[in-house]
Amino acid sequence: MILKEIDREILNKLQGGFPLTSTPYADAAAWLGIDEEELIARLNRMKESGVITRFGPFFDVAEMGGAFCLCAMAVPEDGFDTICEQVNSFEEVAHNYKRTHRLNMWFVLATETEEGIAQTAQAIEAKTGLTVWQFPKLKEFFVGFRVAA
Repeated sequence: MILKEIDREILNKLQGGFPLTSTPYADAAAWLGIDEEELIARLNRMKESGVITRFGPFFDVAEMGGAFCLCAMAVPEDGFDTICEQVNSFEEVAHNYKRTHRLNMWFVLATETEEGIAQTAQAIEAKTGLTVWQFPKLKEFFVGFRVAA
């Protein structure tokens, strides 16, 4: 998909915030100089074409009383897709990445409690037969990550 200037503007502006109102899409669209239906259609097209993978907020689970942890697994290449489906079947798996390393599957667990991390990791191990390595956060750094479209 070739991005039109309005698509670039949508991506660039909405990375900085989204209205917390009773009509957020209409308000964002007005700010962009388009109507609500066009904004929603453009976001859907960008998602369907793979320009964006998701549109929504990022929540700080720890600030909300929950827990999260970066995890990794060493997955045999010939069974990677099957293991990936098994891991992703857990609602606690926030996202999953394939890497070129002995630990080739990395994912984030987000649970309601600290104990939930260990329980979910154990459940994934039981389902896959593979070790889940847990890398809890030791120190938090804020990186204002933005991608210019």
